[in-house]
Amino acid sequence: MFRKILIANRGEIALRILRACRDLRIPAVVAYSDVDRDSLPVRLADEAVCIGPAPAAKSYNNIPAVISAAMITGCDAVHPGYGFLAENAYLAEICQQVGLTFIGPRPEVIERMGNKAEARRVMREAGVPMLPGTQGTIATLGEARDFARHIGYPVVVKAVAGGGGRGMRVAMNDAELVRGLPMAQAEAEAAFGNGAVYMERYLLKPRHVEVQVLGDSYGNIVAIGERDCSLQRRHQKVVEEAPAPNLSRKTRENLLKMAVKGARAAGYTSAGTLEFLLDAEGRFYFMEMNTRIQVEHPITEETSRIDLLAWQIRVAAGERIAFKEDDLRPQGHSIECRITAEDAANDFMPAVGTVETYVAPGGPGVRVDSHLFGGYAIPPNYDSLLGKIIVWGKNRDEAIARMERALRETIITGVTNTIPFHSRIIADDAFKRGEVHTGFIPEFLDRVADREFDPPD
Repeated sequence: MFRKILIANRGEIALRILRACRDLRIPAVVAYSDVDRDSLPVRLADEAVCIGPAPAAKSYNNIPAVISAAMITGCDAVHPGYGFLAENAYLAEICQQVGLTFIGPRPEVIERMGNKAEARRVMREAGVPMLPGTQGTIATLGEARDFARHIGYPVVVKAVAGGGGRGMRVAMNDAELVRGLPMAQAEAEAAFGNGAVYMERYLLKPRHVEVQVLGDSYGNIVAIGERDCSLQRRHQKVVEEAPAPNLSRKTRENLLKMAVKGARAAGYTSAGTLEFLLDAEGRFYFMEMNTRIQVEHPITEETSRIDLLAWQIRVAAGERIAFKEDDLRPQGHSIECRITAEDAANDFMPAVGTVETYVAPGGPGVRVDSHLFGGYAIPPNYDSLLGKIIVWGKNRDEAIARMERALRETIITGVTNTIPFHSRIIADDAFKRGEVHTGFIPEFLDRVADREFDPPD
């Protein structure tokens, strides 16, 4: 096992990794920017080291600073969490060169799966179902128009190096493609330093279902259940649940089987996720692979009773996976709400402020992953995630009831947040029936005409 781990991240995921290290009795060092000096992960860490000023480019995304922090504190492994450098092949490669273990897949795997066109090629050759799409990148408008007319509209243009909806444009016809292609290329170049894009058929109102996989260095790969992440706003996930509701047994079995097949074709080790789109007939198609732990990993932990963070560390240390897929049949149902510092009544404008009062929910089946505390000043430099409320129930109805209770109990004052918005979603009849798809949130906002998301009394 590792001697000491550097946690190269912040917020709730830094705290989550720290807790996994504590359970494994591994000392951990939290790397932080100067604006996070008083954050909860830093306060609770065995050791903490400042790696730069507030801008992520000078701290959390600064590879020399991260490597130096690991070396000077005597760490032999680096955990990148999610976001920032979590899917940076160069960091993984540098770790190898200086004798550090990168807690994640090999750098060549990160690079291969990070290139969406290359990932599609790998999955296509492995026999994983794919939406009709280009074999490689699209460079000119003529190529794009010819391809769109060949497979039929609607189509979507996606950044090869993209994620989170950046460098992505949907076109319903030639005119929208003419406008969207250069916009996607420019946005991809600005966001990722790579303006290359590819195209594929666009599904209207699909479900977004992903499969959690775990691989070790002995060739063992297991699928640890699926999650439905269809409730999104601007391609950012809002509510997730496991297992996916209204999914047939046959579809679920085929989905897990194909996820393992794809992960094996990629030569995958560590914890990762294969993401799929499902159409109205239950057919599924590979979308992308995330070579890191996901924000929504807790709902899989709750239904599988497996500590994914601990196992991610254990396989990185050379341990063999000690369970089989037959041991992992989902138990009950779990739902996660991502609580963010945003004003849902004002087009989700980001909010900043100091947390005056923080009361976390409790009771049976409730878990909270958050770095909040009373007096904590929300920095404006990073994403707006305040924490995640996770519930478990013996079935979906009980999980929904527990989430309603948990949201009602949670108190966060001093900073505008999305708890009232989530309460309205969880109480929505369409959500309760499991009628979810990627267009659910926009339709929900249209139904909620007043868009008033006031906190409960």
